[in-house]
Amino acid sequence: MTGERAMSETAPQTQTTAQFPSTPRFTRFLAARPVWLVGVLATLAGAVVTEAFALVARAAGVPMDAASPGAEEAAEIPVGGFAGGVVFWSVAGIILAVALARWARQPARTFTVTTVALTALSLAGPAVAPHTATSTQIVLAVSHVVAAAVIIPALTQRLSHQHR
Repeated sequence: MTGERAMSETAPQTQTTAQFPSTPRFTRFLAARPVWLVGVLATLAGAVVTEAFALVARAAGVPMDAASPGAEEAAEIPVGGFAGGVVFWSVAGIILAVALARWARQPARTFTVTTVALTALSLAGPAVAPHTATSTQIVLAVSHVVAAAVIIPALTQRLSHQHR
């Protein structure tokens, strides 16, 4: 055994946690804001990024016609439709985050597990959309992941600094 390794095995182990002054500016910004405000800001960012993704797909020639289950035919997804969907469904996520911040023992972990599971579940919608081109189904599914990739980390970061 080397001297360095022997010392590390015999030395008392102390656990350190990062303090706010040593964290990046954005983390400090999030930690200092109410959960609901971080949720709103993350939702706006997620809506913009998701709509930009959809506009790129539209410009690449992906048809933006989709149908809900039971519909006779597909209808066009309007410009702004992706952003509107993100805002609509994020309200539930913000309410969940606020509730977890208030009552959960581990709000960040609980939020992450729940929202990742819900995002995975949301992929079933595009997969079974009738009268919808496969390319459109793929864009719809990826847009769910894009929105989640923007919103979930921001709220999780904020919830990780929740003190009860």
